[in-house]
Amino acid sequence: MKNNENRPTCIAGSYYRFSILTPQLIRMEYSPDGLFEDRPTQMVQNRCFAPVEYKMWRTEKGIEIRTAFINLFYNEKPFSPGGLWAENRSPCRGIYTTWHYGDPVKENLGGTARTLDEADGEIPLETGILSRLCGYSVLDDSTSPVLTDDGWYSARKEGAKDLYLFCYGTNYKQAIKDYFCLCGKPPLLPRFVLGNWWSRFYAYSDQSYLQLMDAFQQKGIPFSVAVIDMDWHLTDVGPEGKGWTGYTWNDALFPDPARFLEELHRRGLRVTLNLHPAEGIQFHEACYYEIAKKTGKDADNRQRIPLDVTDREFMDAYFNCILSPLEQEGVDFWWIDWQQGTQSAAPGVDPLWVFNHYHCVHCEKNVKRPLILSRYCGPGSHRYPIGFSGDTVISWASLRFQPYFTATAANIGYGWWSHDIGGHARGSRDPELQVRWLQLGVFSPILRMHSTSNRFNGKEPWRYSSEIERMMIDALRLRHQLIPYLYSANWRCHTLGETLVQPMYYDYPDQEEAYQVPNQFMFGSELMVMPITSPQIQELELGCVTGWLPAGIYYDFFSGLPYHGNRMINVFRPLEKTAVFAKAGAIIPLAGEIQTGIKNPEKMEIIIFAGADGPFALYEDDGDTCSYQQGKYSVTQLAVRWNQGKDCVFSLHPGCDDETYMPSQRDYVFRFVGLESESAPVIRVDGNVMDENAASSCDTHTLSGSSYDIHLPGISIGASVEISFTGNVVLAHPPVLAWQERVLNNAHISYELKDRVFQVLSSENNIASIYSTLFALKVPENLIAALMEPMNGTEVVSQRRGVCE
Repeated sequence: MKNNENRPTCIAGSYYRFSILTPQLIRMEYSPDGLFEDRPTQMVQNRCFAPVEYKMWRTEKGIEIRTAFINLFYNEKPFSPGGLWAENRSPCRGIYTTWHYGDPVKENLGGTARTLDEADGEIPLETGILSRLCGYSVLDDSTSPVLTDDGWYSARKEGAKDLYLFCYGTNYKQAIKDYFCLCGKPPLLPRFVLGNWWSRFYAYSDQSYLQLMDAFQQKGIPFSVAVIDMDWHLTDVGPEGKGWTGYTWNDALFPDPARFLEELHRRGLRVTLNLHPAEGIQFHEACYYEIAKKTGKDADNRQRIPLDVTDREFMDAYFNCILSPLEQEGVDFWWIDWQQGTQSAAPGVDPLWVFNHYHCVHCEKNVKRPLILSRYCGPGSHRYPIGFSGDTVISWASLRFQPYFTATAANIGYGWWSHDIGGHARGSRDPELQVRWLQLGVFSPILRMHSTSNRFNGKEPWRYSSEIERMMIDALRLRHQLIPYLYSANWRCHTLGETLVQPMYYDYPDQEEAYQVPNQFMFGSELMVMPITSPQIQELELGCVTGWLPAGIYYDFFSGLPYHGNRMINVFRPLEKTAVFAKAGAIIPLAGEIQTGIKNPEKMEIIIFAGADGPFALYEDDGDTCSYQQGKYSVTQLAVRWNQGKDCVFSLHPGCDDETYMPSQRDYVFRFVGLESESAPVIRVDGNVMDENAASSCDTHTLSGSSYDIHLPGISIGASVEISFTGNVVLAHPPVLAWQERVLNNAHISYELKDRVFQVLSSENNIASIYSTLFALKVPENLIAALMEPMNGTEVVSQRRGVCE
């Protein structure tokens, strides 16, 4: 074998070409006519990667290519299992990980699906690019339409093979980042989409819709997006048409559309309208005669103008004659409700992809960030957010599937799913199910409440008891508080290729437990979510979920109760709370005020969880335009430095001179959770120690032990802040017994047994002894598990009585 020292970027023969994109990613092409495709496709946008070190040999059997992670063998003939294969040397679970052309991928970790329409629980998923067992996967781009230089597309020529071999083993995050480099990075979403959406398939009038929005505001329930389903347009069109497709306002319900949209905007809401484009342009449409003239149809005889996504003239009319005038009236973006299959007049061209792609192109032409609400259409769909997952059934089975479905979609880069929170149709009234679904929605990429037109199937919180209403309102308010955190994660997704929701195995690929909790996920860089997706245990009045805490210290996000990790755990929560954890060192920026709309807040609450070092980059811009591409944005660097027994220092440093889109001053509340200090903190603003009267602070007791709240009003937006605790700074001792008393109070057991259990918990300091004693007392096992949940180890248990005294 002779080593080829020239090492060209591409290794090509008369009918084949191999492009080494990264040491773990190779493009493999075979073309019977010797012509190869270099233009972008539906799936792939970029093939210009940094140079890669590799070796190539020619032998009597063909060629061999070697990178740091792949050995590839090819016999220089049409691709076949015996003539094209590769050995993957990236670390993975399998021992022998050789891929042959045509092999199925073993233990693929899954991708996502086109839709959850009519799904009542689990459905099969398409494959993603990650595999735990064999460590490789293949994307087939052989039939994707090609994007042409004139802005249109063409069907792929038949017979050519165009494959991408991913050999990343368990280096999942790098695989996704390189996938984004290949297929295009996710766009930066407008800030408003991260707030609450109101959606319902219902024949609202302009007055009834505005009255509903006003009712939400009067109750302090924030929304940022108003969705108008298909009844915005004419639906009763007679026997010659179909009312599902429509582009003409129903003036019986909306006599003055522009004013209606203006009123929604005045309330701080953005607006999307539903589209079912399958029936083309029917004669009853206000735009029919104009488009018939443009497309050469017989308008006098009402010749139908059929949908044809392969007809550029039709598509130009669709955008310029139909949608643009509606946008000028005030429509902000479109909900493309396509359910009519994958076939068009051109082979391999899916109408859904055409709509998704050109709607986003249309946004860019109007100097807007790409934004639609539509269904998934295969690899590369992450460039066209936001995903509409379809009409799910109202059931616990549907809820249980959604966390796994959402997290696993990251394996094909699809990070912005929008589900029908609460479910769409069927089912029956179940307030507990609605609360748990809404809690999942708070910690989902998009929170869009939705339901069908059944008059009894609304999701307004006041349809339920006052207690359930309060829980739902609290959840919706929390979502808007989280927007600073979410928008920063949005920026990380756009720039770093890290989706908001990720499976646990992304950070812990070598931990078996990470694969045993498919419904648990990371929510941004700081939070870990274990959704409760089953009815509560009636005798405890608690919901339960089994999860996994990696090594380290974690805090319950809501109570501040600390947990020691490196263990599987049963987590019990009352209906008003779900299971969300922040790691030690986590920094969570929250809006300090509840507002409809999503402007950069004048008040902020920064939560700092003690016990470890941690950074956080708070990203802010105008939230809407593309000016961030010219550097008009701000990245505020937040950091905590933790020295056990010595000090804890938190710092805030703004990072941009252009702050025209920011408030001039900001009121801050800095909340330090799980920290105890012998002395009061020293506060510096721009290096100057603040006078004691300039800041207010308090030491409040929570389930974490202590929480320091420091209020700094009127801080200049460009000022730096430093807060230092010194003098035997330690982790607070959690009052576990107080937590256990609350659990006992709600348990459905005799009062005498409750008292005996409480005596055991108050007097014993050894976990094993407590467990054996409770078991001997015949305490129900679920109750024992709930009582033992926060008992992290003998050391913590031995401290709890002193804290409670």
